[in-house]
Amino acid sequence: MSTRLPQRISRTIRQDVTSSAGYAIQPSAGMVKLDAMENPFRLPPALKQALGERLAEVAINRYPVNKGEVADALARHFEVPAGCRVIVGNGSDELIDILSVACDVPGATVLAPLPGFVMYEMSARLRGLKFVGVPLTPAFELDEAAMLAAIESARPALTYIAYPNNPTGNLFDERIVQKLVDAIGAQDGLVVFDEAYQPFSSRTWMPRLAAHEHVLVLRTLSKFGLAGVRMGYLAGAAALIEQVDKVSPPYNVSGLNAAATLFALEHAEVFAEQAAVLRRERERLIADLHHIAGVTAFPSEANMILVRVPDSKRTFEGMKARRVLVKHIAGLHPLLANCLRLTVGTPEENRLMIDALKASL
Repeated sequence: MSTRLPQRISRTIRQDVTSSAGYAIQPSAGMVKLDAMENPFRLPPALKQALGERLAEVAINRYPVNKGEVADALARHFEVPAGCRVIVGNGSDELIDILSVACDVPGATVLAPLPGFVMYEMSARLRGLKFVGVPLTPAFELDEAAMLAAIESARPALTYIAYPNNPTGNLFDERIVQKLVDAIGAQDGLVVFDEAYQPFSSRTWMPRLAAHEHVLVLRTLSKFGLAGVRMGYLAGAAALIEQVDKVSPPYNVSGLNAAATLFALEHAEVFAEQAAVLRRERERLIADLHHIAGVTAFPSEANMILVRVPDSKRTFEGMKARRVLVKHIAGLHPLLANCLRLTVGTPEENRLMIDALKASL
């Protein structure tokens, strides 16, 4: 590195960027990978071959033009209500950023409970919006009074409610959620329900979109089983989505990703069965965790389980030494002291995870 490069970086790169750590991704080669809430199942051999043949027909020499077809297919498959519309993005991360750009009116604020998905705050701050985080209760429930007070004082343009929440895995009290939706609507703000874990959840706001014009539903197909495809979608009132779509890059979804998504929807029953297996495994894991002394497992409606252990750093390192990779999240927020986040894997992966956890406490 030249002697002038640090000076050049200081002059040209934002200070909040240079001082940040960025989003960390753990190396996972050779590990039982249970740190990122991925679907652990691969496609059956016959579908692998069929997908390969489908992708071979994509005109990769041309700009992709079929993201509208993908949006329509997603709207049909996931029963988006009449009067609503869908746009797609390169994962839900990009759609969060698109919302930050679209809603960056002077003085705009983004509000979200904490701990929550880190991209809400990261996108807001990098796009120049103010971010207000409201701590959950010690039981990881919405703090009704604090949330309503923040809505009243901050008048947020965007409020994110992860449904279920990441990294805690729980669905919030519906009575409180409805109060927040009403309060934000009365102030002409927007509510975004982030339903990334919809395949594993017992509740969704999608059927209620038509009756709440200020509510948006954000989802990703990563938990559906397509984390490598990078496909997210945003649904809401057609007139609102039309405005948000104006800041979407014209070719943000590749032709290969679009073709893979359409193929997956044609074989949705395969992914539905995988999700059913993971839901059963989640309940079995929770039951097993309840029998391990020193471990507290919290309720989950996602494909992950939050656990608290006596010494999370020691347990994480012990599991890693045993080739099982989970997520150490104790440093993300004070409420997560000594917490690990365990992804639900295959039955064999879950057995290895439980064994490694017991041996590492």
